[in-house]
Amino acid sequence: MAKSKQISSIDIGSTKITTLVAQVREEDSSKLHIVGAATSPSRGVRKGQIVNIDEAVESIVESVESAERMAGYNVARAWVSMDGAHIASQNSQGVVAISDPHGEISAEDVRRVLEAARAVSLPTSSEILHVVPRSFSVDSQQGVKDPIGMTGVRLEVETHIITGSTTALKNLTKCVSEVGCDISGLVFGGLASSLAVLTDTEKELGVVCVDIGGGTTDIVIYVDGALSYTSVLPVGARNVTNDLAIGLRISLESAEKIKIFISQVRGKDKEDEIDLTPLALPEELKTISYKTVVEGIIRPRLNELFQMISSEIKKSNLAGLTPAGLVICGGGALTVGLVDSAKRILSMPVRIGVPSGLSGLIDEIESPAFAASVGLLKYSLDNVEEASSGNFLDKIPLTGFMGKVGNALKSLLP
Repeated sequence: MAKSKQISSIDIGSTKITTLVAQVREEDSSKLHIVGAATSPSRGVRKGQIVNIDEAVESIVESVESAERMAGYNVARAWVSMDGAHIASQNSQGVVAISDPHGEISAEDVRRVLEAARAVSLPTSSEILHVVPRSFSVDSQQGVKDPIGMTGVRLEVETHIITGSTTALKNLTKCVSEVGCDISGLVFGGLASSLAVLTDTEKELGVVCVDIGGGTTDIVIYVDGALSYTSVLPVGARNVTNDLAIGLRISLESAEKIKIFISQVRGKDKEDEIDLTPLALPEELKTISYKTVVEGIIRPRLNELFQMISSEIKKSNLAGLTPAGLVICGGGALTVGLVDSAKRILSMPVRIGVPSGLSGLIDEIESPAFAASVGLLKYSLDNVEEASSGNFLDKIPLTGFMGKVGNALKSLLP
C-alpha cells in the first residue's frame, strides 16, 4: 500500500475560520487529497488580527474539531495564515563571495546570500515572515533562477521580504497553541492565495492577485515569475454587507444572506424584482429591486475598493508589467458585479481564481473563498517542516529550485 503523509492548514480570517486536512501520496506528491474540511464563523478576529483571544480560541477549536471528526485524524501540526494591515513588504539585496576556491556555487552559498539579504533595518515591533528570492546574479550574469552548480566568484540575490507585527504574530501563535496544535509555519494569507489560484504562465507574464476577505484585501504582484510587491488594505467584503444593511434598514445577518442570494441569481434580467421569500428574513422583506441594490448600493462600494487597489498598483511602480491582468479570490470574489467593476476601474483582464489540483472532499472548497486555505497546503508541499525549530529556512517559500536547496540543507541540520 502506498504511503501518504498528512498535512493540515488553519486559515484564520475575519469572517470564517477554515481547517483543512489533506493527504499527500508518495506516488503523486504534487496532488492534495482532501480528507477533512470544516468552517466555523470567526469570532475574536477583526480585520485579520486577534482582538479577543478567548473568543478566537473557541472559534478555532470548533473548526479544528469538526475537521478532525471528518478526517478521522488528529491535527497535531498545521500551517496557519497571517493577515492584517500590519503586513508590510520591501525588496532587498544580498551579496556574498563564493566559498569554493574553484568557484562552484553550493547550497550553502545560496543560504549565506539569503541570510545577507535579511539584514534590513526593521522597526523593533516588526518581524520577518518570508524572504522570497526573486532572482540571482552570478558575477555579471543577471536573471539566474537556479545558481547551484554554476561557476563564479560573486553571488548576488534580489529578494522580496514580507514583515509582520511581532505583537500580532505572538497573539496568533498563542491562540493556535491553546487549541493544542503546533504551528508548522505562519504564512501571509495573500501569498498562500496566490499559490492556490495563479498559473505559472500568469506569474511569468506578470499578474496581480487580489484576495478580498471579510475585513482585509490582500494584494500580491508577480513580475517575471517572482513575487515583487505585497500589500494589505484594511477594507473587505464586509463593507458591502454594512452598506446593504444600512441601505435596506435590515440586520447584518440578513444583509449577508441577501448579498449571497443575489450573487446566485445574478444571471437574471437585471430589471427584475428579486423574490426574497425563500430567505424567510426576520424583517419580512419580500422583494427588492435588483437595480437599486446592485447599482445603487453594491457597485459604488466595489468601485471604491478597486480605486484603492488601483492606487496600490500605481504605488508599486509595476503597473505596466502585469499583462496577465487581475485574478480575484477570497469570499468577496463572489459578490455580484465585481468583475464588471474591476474591468471598468483597472482597465485590465480580470478573472475569478478558483483553487485547483485537488481531489477528495472538494465539493465545497473548489471556491474562491477557500483560496488561502488550499494555498497553505500547497505552500507546505514546497517547504521543509522545521518551522517550530525557528530555522531560518522555514521563512522562505522553497518552491522549485529552492526546494532542492531546502532538502540539501535539511540533510545537514542536526
